[in-house]
Amino acid sequence: MGTLFEHFARRGRDFLGVDYPIISGGMTWISDVALCKAVSAHGAFPVLAGGNMPPAVFEQEVDRCLVELEKPFAVNLITIAPHFRAQFEILLAKPVPFVVFAGGFPRKSDIQQMKAAGKRTMSFASEGSIAEQQIGFGIDALILEGSEAGGHIGHVSLMVLLQQVLFKYQQVPVFVAGGIASGKMVAHLLLMGASGVQLGTRFVMSDECTAHPAFKEAFRKARARQAIATPQYDSRLPVVAVRAIKNRGTDDFGKLQLELIKRLEAGELTREQAQFEVENFWVGALRRAVVDGDVESGSLMAGQSVGLVHDVQPIADIIRELVDDAEAELERARGMFSVQA
Repeated sequence: MGTLFEHFARRGRDFLGVDYPIISGGMTWISDVALCKAVSAHGAFPVLAGGNMPPAVFEQEVDRCLVELEKPFAVNLITIAPHFRAQFEILLAKPVPFVVFAGGFPRKSDIQQMKAAGKRTMSFASEGSIAEQQIGFGIDALILEGSEAGGHIGHVSLMVLLQQVLFKYQQVPVFVAGGIASGKMVAHLLLMGASGVQLGTRFVMSDECTAHPAFKEAFRKARARQAIATPQYDSRLPVVAVRAIKNRGTDDFGKLQLELIKRLEAGELTREQAQFEVENFWVGALRRAVVDGDVESGSLMAGQSVGLVHDVQPIADIIRELVDDAEAELERARGMFSVQA
């Protein structure tokens, strides 16, 4: 590891307990034990995706990570998933060192219970007020994710969030996510004060990722502008925006929203039941794409950085390239500052 990268990455390294404060984000159906093992073995920080796994399966996967991973890792819990509460109770009793709350924002009691069980807690900040709230709740670290990211996202771009949150809140480590694909960008985020970074799309494009080859090929071909965010059609059906490569599955989600709104108007289901149907749609659609290779009607959740990633590589090469390029960029920046006027 280069000395400059080591210097600027120290806070993130110390917090996560790994060589490189590079987080492989928790992606449903993708961030499995196999990916976690590969990321961990090469010095970065893996996150096991809880998704909406049935509780028994979830417990098996967590136990496998506890046995097979030698270094720290996190488990991602989606707060709006139907199985969230059952997964929460299982994780509470396991000696997992980190928990990442995703999909929505954890309650203060959720954070405090996990901390009391000896875990470090992380959650996403999609705007300044959320960052302040989560810090007030006692969160141990924030993941600042811009709307460029894939999957469930907020509505504010990373460019604004850096100014709104990263420059303002340094009480806890802040890891930055959304649209990151290169070591050069990692270097500049560290210089801005980030404790580390989180990448998702880049790790999908790895040899060790078990996603269907057709899923990876769709990523390889996609341009940044093709990874679009789903709109919310009616405030009576609040939905968390999802960014994915546009295909028939994107159109199907639009049709589902219209159908659910009609059923809400007719009193055939409650808002909570409608939101449950939305999450069920995404869980099923993502599985069809990732596991079955249905890239037409399945969900191709991807960040806009998909337009920057063109090759499938071994995890070792991805991490080495990120770290080496970050070190080279930090050295270049040091040279710029040392120029005499």
